[in-house]
Amino acid sequence: MTERSEIQWGLTAIPFVVHRSDRRKTVALTVDDGKLVVTAPRGVPLARLNDVVRRKAAWVVERLRRAAELPTPPSTREFVTGETVLYRGRQLRLRVIETTDEATARMWAGWYEVPITTGLRGDVRAREVRRGLARSLKGHAEACLPEMLGAVCERLPVRAPEMRVREQRKRWGSCDAEGVLRINWRIIQAPQTLIDYVLVHELVHLEHRAHGPEFWAALARWMPDYEARRQRLREMGPLMAW
Repeated sequence: MTERSEIQWGLTAIPFVVHRSDRRKTVALTVDDGKLVVTAPRGVPLARLNDVVRRKAAWVVERLRRAAELPTPPSTREFVTGETVLYRGRQLRLRVIETTDEATARMWAGWYEVPITTGLRGDVRAREVRRGLARSLKGHAEACLPEMLGAVCERLPVRAPEMRVREQRKRWGSCDAEGVLRINWRIIQAPQTLIDYVLVHELVHLEHRAHGPEFWAALARWMPDYEARRQRLREMGPLMAW
């Protein structure tokens, strides 16, 4: 039988699942598929696990919120000619081109053309198309996002921090303790208003590390309509998280 518990942190209820392990000597907290999992040695009382979660409640709530920012990707994308490809809010059509020559992906006349090796079939073909499309979009993100960050910082105005474009499966962006922003290349698929939201969101983390009241108040000062943009990003997320 699965062991479960729940603690109350202010007005927020934090339920969690307990996994027991003979090999663990300490308690570990992880967020998996949008749920809190507590892995603990056998024999540790549930009351003590409740205390551990309560002490880490701010961290847990922040991780759960971040997990919710990037929904589970849809399973229907097949990476075949005719599928929709998003780029900076525009809808293009994917065109898969078989070739034996050296070629790179390009956007042309409403199509996003992705070259692949001639003769590939089935899952191998789909993976090759996905890799080519992801590589191309990441390249565009690396070229465009630093300029977009500079424009946002100039409008605010704040000093532009270092930024790195990365592959991130569980979040759109992050800000580390050194003040370096890491932005998910997939956001280049979104309209400019949502790209700006992600950039401003992470800029606020330079001053406010956790998603507490001070963070949201600061974000509202810089971007009064952030709630609408955040909701729109949640709605679009499945289309961009393949």
